[in-house]
Amino acid sequence: MELTDLAPLEKWISFEEEVVKRSGMDVNAFNREGIRISEFKHWANKLCPAIKATDKGQAFICAVAHMNIAAMAAQEEDVVIEECDAGLLKMVIPIFIKDEFVGSFACCGFLLDDGEVDSFMVNKTTEIDEEEIDTLSQGIQSITMEKAQELAAFIKKEIDKLVGKY
Repeated sequence: MELTDLAPLEKWISFEEEVVKRSGMDVNAFNREGIRISEFKHWANKLCPAIKATDKGQAFICAVAHMNIAAMAAQEEDVVIEECDAGLLKMVIPIFIKDEFVGSFACCGFLLDDGEVDSFMVNKTTEIDEEEIDTLSQGIQSITMEKAQELAAFIKKEIDKLVGKY
């Protein structure tokens, strides 16, 4: 079963847009293999698109964070909120139909609590100059763990409505 079997792609995109309006974060629905199901994109900050624009940033920061955190969420059958290697929040809400993991919904791009961007690690991975990383990191919004958990509860409740008949 695929996410688009549960609800049309347009509904998933509309939901992604709704979560962006509510949170301001970068959000997407992902299939069970960790691939975005839509082309919808909203950047939560200026640093993430720069990281993803590099092959190593996409492969070794973004994709690894999503795959690891999504795997944890699927295994725990619950929301997982962690930081990616760049130091930014990555939240994954697993989507199950009965006992079958069918995908996930993820939010990212804010600093969690008093976190900070790991400029050194981003530089070593992507070769983006540390000064540029610091400039791109200015103004990244923060979110408390409590607010992230509230957002996750909202997302989970809305996904349950979206796929409820299953």
